[in-house]
Amino acid sequence: MDQSVMLSSFRTILLVPVVLCLAACGGEKSQPAPQVTLVKTEVAQLQPWQTVIRLTGDVQARVSTELSFRVSGRVTERLVDVGAHVKAGDVLARIDPTEQQADLAGSQAAVAAAEAQLRVATANFDRQKSLIDKGFTTRVAYDQAQEALHTAEGSLETAKAQLGNATDALSYTELRASASGIITARNIEVGQVAQAAQSAYTLAEDGARDAVVDVYESIFLTPWEGRVAKLTLLSDPSVTALATPREVSPTVDPKSGAVRVKMSITDPPAAMTLGSVVAAEGRSKPVQRIVLPWSALTSDARGPAVWVVDPQSHAVSLKAIVVQTYETNSVIVASGLAPGDRVVTEGGKLLRPSQIVTYDGLGA
Repeated sequence: MDQSVMLSSFRTILLVPVVLCLAACGGEKSQPAPQVTLVKTEVAQLQPWQTVIRLTGDVQARVSTELSFRVSGRVTERLVDVGAHVKAGDVLARIDPTEQQADLAGSQAAVAAAEAQLRVATANFDRQKSLIDKGFTTRVAYDQAQEALHTAEGSLETAKAQLGNATDALSYTELRASASGIITARNIEVGQVAQAAQSAYTLAEDGARDAVVDVYESIFLTPWEGRVAKLTLLSDPSVTALATPREVSPTVDPKSGAVRVKMSITDPPAAMTLGSVVAAEGRSKPVQRIVLPWSALTSDARGPAVWVVDPQSHAVSLKAIVVQTYETNSVIVASGLAPGDRVVTEGGKLLRPSQIVTYDGLGA
């Protein structure tokens, strides 16, 4: 055999084991060991949970009165403005009293005339009475004198009533505060002709105060814990008070879709002045719910979901849930989880279905 042929055959025999060894090594690399991912978990448990509702409103007087003149006339004086504190009986504005003064003078003259007629009728009746006792006059003359006396007395009473009306009308030219309080609105100016019963001022009376808030209609579907709400002054959170619902509007505001609720403030602090903006906080009755941190939430094709770890195989699977509400740092689960389920709370972004995880020493 040729020497070159022999060398070639020898090289082939030497290369066969090498090829077989490389093939075996390549087969081992094609089947890598499964990777285990470290995650943080938490066991789902029922715990008491309450809905906290916070709404803003303002402080208003429980009694707010529209003040107006009882007679018409031109406004000559305006003595107070918005924000002024007035006492009961203080003069707020005046109208021109010329017409009322003339009516008063006429009524006084009518009273004087009626009194003069009464004196004449009284004297005539006394004379007729004296004469009829002596038989020197007729019964007809006596009856006429008596009737004239009654007429004069009635005329005097009518004149006095008219004088009282005129006196009242003159007093109505001054608009006075009906109670102590703060002027919150003004609708008149000097020189303006004010009509009777036209609103001139709005008076927020001293005394009880209400916190007025607008709430959505759905809030009434939730059972609430007690009837007391906590009020906090937004400009100074250290100022607080308690309030109870006093009046709920029977209608929904067509513009905002909200219902107005007035709450009586118990012992309102001095800092809660009229118009102060306050936050009202109320809580629902506690219910048992599963609460998870927001980091546990993910989603699938159907909606919100969480990763759940199988306690035997430590494999994860995606489980759909129904979220009742989202809070600042947590998620309230309405359904989809059972107490005892181990939920991945951190590391879920890197997971895939059936992946093996470890959580030893992390969360319980």
